[in-house]
Amino acid sequence: MKLLGAEVIPVTAGRGTLKDAMNEALRDWVTYVETTFYCIGTVAGPHPYPAMVRDFQCVIGDETRKQMQEQEGRLPDTLVACIGGGSNAMGLFHPFLDEPSVRVIGVEAGGKGVDERMEHCASLTGGRPGVLHGNRTYLLQDPNGQILDGYSISAGLDYPGIGPEHSWLRDTGRVEYVSVTDAEALEAFQLCCRCEGIIPALEPSHALAHVARIAGGLPSDHLLVMNMCGRGDKDVFAVSRILGEEFEEE
Repeated sequence: MKLLGAEVIPVTAGRGTLKDAMNEALRDWVTYVETTFYCIGTVAGPHPYPAMVRDFQCVIGDETRKQMQEQEGRLPDTLVACIGGGSNAMGLFHPFLDEPSVRVIGVEAGGKGVDERMEHCASLTGGRPGVLHGNRTYLLQDPNGQILDGYSISAGLDYPGIGPEHSWLRDTGRVEYVSVTDAEALEAFQLCCRCEGIIPALEPSHALAHVARIAGGLPSDHLLVMNMCGRGDKDVFAVSRILGEEFEEE
C-alpha cells in the first residue's frame, strides 16, 4: 500500500485487530468528513459498504461459475470458504445463492474452541444479534451487549462479528456455517504444504480443514470448490514459532 502511495497508520488501540482498525477509521471519517472518505475491505460496516464489497468480490464467484461450466459443463456441488467479516466468502457464494442444487458452507474461526470463554471468533456459531460498526448482525457480546474480544490464530478472521448478509443467509438456512479450531487449521496448513507444495494463509487453512472433514464422504464425481483466498507469506513466521513451541513442549 505504501508503494502505491498510501499513508499507512498502525492502530495501537485495543488489541490492534480488525475491530480496532474499523473503530479508528470510522472515528477519523466522522471527525474529518469534509476531507476524508471511508471504505473497507470486508462485507461489514454501514450501508452501502457491505453491498459494494460483495459486488466487487463477486468476480471470484463469477469466474468460478464460468470456468466450471467451461471445464465440467455444470455447476459445482459444494462451495466452501472461510469467514471473518466474510468478503471472500460472499464473493464466491453470491453468484450461486439462487441455485438450490449448490451446497454452500462458510467456515468460522473456532480458536481454542467455541465455548463460554469466548476464545474464538465464531460469531454465527457462538454469538447473538447486536449492533456494531453501523450494522446489525451476529456478534460476540456479554449479557449487557458489550462487544467481546474475539480470538483466532488468524489475524484476518479475528473479528467479533460478521457481515450482515451472512447473518441473513444463516437465519434463512441458505448457507451452512461451521467452525474450525486453531489446531485443525494448523494441521490443514501443513497438509497443504506437504501434499500440494502450496503455502496457504491461515485464513483459508480453516476452510481447508473443513474440506478435509467432509471430502472423504463425498462421491468421486462430486465437484467441490474451496476458495484459497490468501497465500501464507505473511503467516510462515507465526506458524514456525507456534510449531516450534509445540515441538519444544513435546
